[in-house]
Amino acid sequence: MPKFIPTNYNQTSMVVINYEDQLQAGTFEHAIHYLIEHKLDLSVFYPKYKNDENGRPAYDPAVLLKIILFAYSKGITSSRQIQWCCETNIIFKALSCDSVPHFTTIAAFVSGRSQEIENLFEQILLICHQQGLLGNELFAIDGCKMSSNAAKEWSYTFKELEQKRDKIKRQLRHYLNKHQAEDNNEQTTEDAQQKRHAQMIATLNQAHDKIDKFLNTNKPRQGRRNKEVKSNITDNQSAKMTTSKGTIQGYNGLATVDKKHQIIVDAQAFGEGQEHYSLQPILNAVKARYKRLNISDNIYQTGTIVTADTGFTNEANMKYLHENQINGYIPDNQFRSRDPKFSEQKTKYGKRHQDGKNKKRKQTIPASEFDFDPTALSCTCPSGERLSFRGIKDNGSGLTTIYFEGRLLQCRHCPIKSHCMHNPDSANHRKGNGRQVSFSFKNDKKPNYTDWMKHRVDSEKGKHIYSHRMSTVEPVFANIGTQKRLHQFSLRGQTKVQGQWQLYCLVHNIEKLTNYGTLRH
Repeated sequence: MPKFIPTNYNQTSMVVINYEDQLQAGTFEHAIHYLIEHKLDLSVFYPKYKNDENGRPAYDPAVLLKIILFAYSKGITSSRQIQWCCETNIIFKALSCDSVPHFTTIAAFVSGRSQEIENLFEQILLICHQQGLLGNELFAIDGCKMSSNAAKEWSYTFKELEQKRDKIKRQLRHYLNKHQAEDNNEQTTEDAQQKRHAQMIATLNQAHDKIDKFLNTNKPRQGRRNKEVKSNITDNQSAKMTTSKGTIQGYNGLATVDKKHQIIVDAQAFGEGQEHYSLQPILNAVKARYKRLNISDNIYQTGTIVTADTGFTNEANMKYLHENQINGYIPDNQFRSRDPKFSEQKTKYGKRHQDGKNKKRKQTIPASEFDFDPTALSCTCPSGERLSFRGIKDNGSGLTTIYFEGRLLQCRHCPIKSHCMHNPDSANHRKGNGRQVSFSFKNDKKPNYTDWMKHRVDSEKGKHIYSHRMSTVEPVFANIGTQKRLHQFSLRGQTKVQGQWQLYCLVHNIEKLTNYGTLRH
């Protein structure tokens, strides 16, 4: 048996190191150290400190920024874990000069410096411009829906919250009476059962007070169409959003990405799932930022192309692009069906294990069989029942549409519901729906701004330009969400979440500077 030098990993040793030697050129940690020390102006962080004459010394914002950005680049967002890394990891020690900020200091810095982070984002963007990393040829806009620090189980309308509060009152009354009966009973009950009852009463009291306080200090949350949407007790500025992985309670982080090197030029977080409402604020923010940084007085007048997916299209946005002469390409959700190249897309790239046969949707009684009176805004179903009027809306394509819905009790006991509804069982439970029908005004329809955009997108030039959208913006979200594992917000409130979203995007932009820019000490 050959002899080897013995090794023992379970030992402690003192090693003399130089912190700057740990920050090797070409690495992300060297990039953030160099930028913060030599390129960025952090004086914007100073006004909140009031210890110039009295008080103990505070941690330098440069140190906090370095360890937070490096932690985010490793997918670490927990302030406790960042503190632990400063105690044990040599790179964190090098960035913090062997200081260990308390986790509360780190958390307060992230959540309370949104405006300063916005300023930092613009400084990094200006450095990207100075080093020629911005092409300003094409911008791609898209959103990434992420969960926030809020429970979706606490999302209700005000009417539902009042009903839940009343239900909790009844439960409290039941347990209090039961608890009192046990106290009056001569036979002693088990201590474990008494503790369970006391704990249940305390839990119900806490939930009741939480709901009651929210109802007394807030107003019903109104949606974009002046219709009440569900409020969330934990974070009322967040929203329920449907994603490919289910429904989440969170925010939609939107990014505007430059095509040349995929630099993010604008990052905003919105507490609503529908993206088309955010297009105009994003375009205005980009224009104002470029003017503020002296890059361009009006970036859209220089020929810059703006692309976005179908979630951003509606008549108002198309009108805004046309009137402001913005070179935009935003297709409607039917643009693929008009393209002959995608005529066989469903059969070629259909669901797995498809047998090739077209599965026809269940045939139901069409809306044409309903008696619709547009002057009285009334609708009668084939069974003779009058449907409830649900409103008049613009369907996003410039068509005015009137919506009706059957009452649950009508549809539940209707003898022809199996022929009238795609899912007849939906009328059998309290939160279900009756038959829904809609009627659109197609007569005398004039060409609108949506038709103008359809013509642009369907042209050969438009198809070529729009093909660059996905390759520009989707890798950015893949890098942030998958590579960096920054796929969840840990804060509450739109202002704080936007600050954290901009920190995520800062990590991406600094990485681009590391790979494509010139950073010399």
